[in-house]
Amino acid sequence: MQQYSIEEMRERSQDVLDSATSEPVILVNQSRPSYVVLSVQNYQQLIDRLTELEDRALGKQAETALQNSSLIGTETFVTELQQLANLDDRDQ
Repeated sequence: MQQYSIEEMRERSQDVLDSATSEPVILVNQSRPSYVVLSVQNYQQLIDRLTELEDRALGKQAETALQNSSLIGTETFVTELQQLANLDDRDQ
């Protein structure tokens, strides 16, 4: 990743933009990073990767929540279904 000052950007804008096509460029204002210049392709790759990581994290959270959850009333529900099934068996 290359760094240029804001003044250098003014003087060498084409060089800075050309550099940004292959890797992000940091523009520095008074020795503090202020801006990042990216090509559209690099930006899209970054967004795609962030989306992938977010999806993976959300998937892991969902798996963890499912593993840690318990269904309330499951036993009662199953018992009622069994009783209904037994009633159907008697009617036949």
